[in-house]
Amino acid sequence: MRPLGLGAFAALIIAAMIPVAVMSAAKAPEGIPEAARKQGLAEAPAVAQAAGITCQVADARFVGKSTDAKTKISTSYYEIDCNQGLGFVLANVTGSKPTAFTCIEANTPQPDGKPSALPCKLPGNADPKADLAPLLAAAKTVCTPEAARGIGQSAKNTFLEIACQGGVGYVMQAGAPANPDSPTVASDCLIYDSADGNIKCTLHDKAYRLAVMDQFVTAANNGCVAKDKRYIGLSQAGATYYEAACTDGKGYIYKVEKGALASATPCEKAAMLLGGCELTNAKEAETAQAGLYTKLAQKVGFDCQVSKYAPFPSPAGKDIVELACSNRPDGGVGIFGGPNDKSSVIDCAHAPVAGYRCSFTPESATNGLLTADLKKQGKASCDVSKSRLVGKTAKGTTYVEVACSDGLKGYIIEYSADPIAPISTVGCAFTKDCKLPGNV
Repeated sequence: MRPLGLGAFAALIIAAMIPVAVMSAAKAPEGIPEAARKQGLAEAPAVAQAAGITCQVADARFVGKSTDAKTKISTSYYEIDCNQGLGFVLANVTGSKPTAFTCIEANTPQPDGKPSALPCKLPGNADPKADLAPLLAAAKTVCTPEAARGIGQSAKNTFLEIACQGGVGYVMQAGAPANPDSPTVASDCLIYDSADGNIKCTLHDKAYRLAVMDQFVTAANNGCVAKDKRYIGLSQAGATYYEAACTDGKGYIYKVEKGALASATPCEKAAMLLGGCELTNAKEAETAQAGLYTKLAQKVGFDCQVSKYAPFPSPAGKDIVELACSNRPDGGVGIFGGPNDKSSVIDCAHAPVAGYRCSFTPESATNGLLTADLKKQGKASCDVSKSRLVGKTAKGTTYVEVACSDGLKGYIIEYSADPIAPISTVGCAFTKDCKLPGNV
């Protein structure tokens, strides 16, 4: 970030961090001398072009000229109103490339709270935040600005803070100068609340910004009355995640996509989701949930003392979760529904047939069950050492390839879908579909 001093004539100080806003009320435009406008319209378009501003100048004024007493270098100042996007204040230093700052930056008060020494005064620049629409569109951000301020500039970027109606705020990173067609990114102010660095949002406080969560907590309809809130972050896919701790001791992680609630995950099931919950004692809830899964698994005949679990994406009304067991080497995938639904647990050896992949259970713990399947098909000489899902058939059955520990060629086992059971085998010596080492 670099502040800009515009010399002895007018000290326009645009600091790297300024906690004062250009608020929403528009100023009454001051009268512009006709001579200043005439000179500005004659000279400013060329200065703007030299500064890299791409807009068509709709109005302009010559502000004045100063000369440094020591260097004798003179600087001329202009204000321009663009036909599209933000207006600018220009400083044309003799022998140097002109510099430009948006009217949002120019109107931002000085660090001591005093008004800017060189604000924008043209009628078309009376409400600069209203000119942010092209940059917001370039950033693919929906926002009706209620306030804006300048943060600062780097050699290539302009940084602005924008507060939107509804409580959301953004740090906008545009080009320098901030042309309407410049590459623009808008990052949620909540990202900067807990981040290290100089950039902070100051138009509103963190609690005000987190109020945007209220609509998602209500939409989840899970009985949560939030007592504490946290912004977690963005996924690579662009979803936003929040956490809420509830007055009843429960907690949830909320996934928001395109401004709407996509899911609400209880903290006891959120350990694998962006680091899990921090505002709620999730360990206590996880222990209770593991006990519940133990009972549900045993109820359907799968003897598992659940030590940990991880949820799979599940349809409404279903709870599909991988189970790790403390009393046996292999785990399973539990498919639990409501009181009128049939629940089941699929052991990890056969979970791929149903479309699930276990991560807690090592492959070596599943080989014995596949060996038993071969024996059911009359193939008693092979102790399975490795397996691979081949794929599904048009009739709905599934092929699984297995290799044998003795190094001889293995088999492809065909499984029915419901119930999952072996129905046929073919030796790898008689098919080209085998890929595992020793089977080719």
